[in-house]
Amino acid sequence: MAKPKRRYACSACGSVSYRWQGQCADCGEWNTLAEEAPATVFSLKHDLSSGGRGIDFEPLDAPSAPLQRRSTGLAEFDRALGGGLVPGSAILMGGDPGIGKSTLLLQAASKVARGGGEVIYISGEEAAGQVRLRADRLGLAGAPVRFAAATSVRDILTTLGGMEAPALLVIDSIQTMHSDQIEGAPGTVSQVRGCAFELIRFAKESGTALVLVGHVTKDGNIAGPRVLEHMVDVVMSFEGERSHQYRILRSLKNRFGPVDEIGVFAMASEGLEEVSNPSMLFLSGRDEPVAGSAVFPAMEGTRPVLVEIQALIVRLASGATPRRAVVGWDSGRLAMLLAVLEARCGLNFSSAEVYLNVAGGYRLADPAADVAVAAALISALGDKPLPAGSVWFGEVSLAGEIRPVAHAGLRQREATKLGFSQACGPADSSGKESQIRYRALDQLPNLVDRILGEG
Repeated sequence: MAKPKRRYACSACGSVSYRWQGQCADCGEWNTLAEEAPATVFSLKHDLSSGGRGIDFEPLDAPSAPLQRRSTGLAEFDRALGGGLVPGSAILMGGDPGIGKSTLLLQAASKVARGGGEVIYISGEEAAGQVRLRADRLGLAGAPVRFAAATSVRDILTTLGGMEAPALLVIDSIQTMHSDQIEGAPGTVSQVRGCAFELIRFAKESGTALVLVGHVTKDGNIAGPRVLEHMVDVVMSFEGERSHQYRILRSLKNRFGPVDEIGVFAMASEGLEEVSNPSMLFLSGRDEPVAGSAVFPAMEGTRPVLVEIQALIVRLASGATPRRAVVGWDSGRLAMLLAVLEARCGLNFSSAEVYLNVAGGYRLADPAADVAVAAALISALGDKPLPAGSVWFGEVSLAGEIRPVAHAGLRQREATKLGFSQACGPADSSGKESQIRYRALDQLPNLVDRILGEG
């Protein structure tokens, strides 16, 4: 094969010469000729600068049809989705084994089918008889859902191509699907990526809402390539503790709505039941006030949820290293709050074991929980119950300041609705439209005085 010739291109006018020279012969500029990389057979084969079709550009303000969402029949599911299923969208749902993903999707598929939508449910993990047993137990055997047990993406797409596009397509799960064009066993990175791409392409072209069920690793992340989460439009997580009846459907990514909305369900003998008022679920069993218990109005998207925070302080007689145990909150934030209470308020936790728990198995990420946690810790340390009918919220800084938080009015209105009569929080967060009595706090020492100084 002939050796490729060297080319020198002028950076000023673009003319090409096959030998270097100080001055460009075409434009007369000096020192503008630079050597170009020689063309090879590989580069000529993979040159993408020509041979394609031209694309049409559209302005951002071009008129388009509004999104027509389809309800799943479950209000809590619709809330987490941002209002319902968007035609042509791809949804990825992950969750621990046995948490209820298949149960939730079977219930939603049955309601969509009974509402007049064509629904296809493909299971790669269970046989038809197993799914029928679950449908009988849930009372959904009569729903017009078209079910099949298959794992070949080619067979699935061939079947779907010969019929009218369904309104909803459920694939349970993407890790069991395989393509005969890709080498490797089902569940490998290449198989998951390739199968998901083909199914998502079908959903976009046909306008079918696609739901992919994804396995999770021991760390709680969705198994397979991370690109899978980038390919879909919505990523949802179905969470909960097996020892508790509640389940939370949380949106982690949503191209069509907010990502901070949640749907709350309770596991019952006949499947998942919607919980329209989750505050009653997490506050059940509260009778007389006890030391170390504080109620916090948390925010999940636009929904306030009242949860109980419990603290226990155990003094150690020996010089053993005290433990710090946290369930449902960030352990690092607890360590910071204990340090602020010791440095700014003079309280001694260094010789005591500290246990903190969020009742009901709920997990808090709201920074406004600082004041409620501090109130529970102070109450447990002084063995003095907090005032009955009170809620606590606010963020604590390292300087001991109590800072304002978002949605203070919504938090107080939810507390009023559930019969609470008093709220304690930042000084400028009083909900004027709320009927609850508000007690403002500026510094963390004010909180200590208010709790331990109550008669």
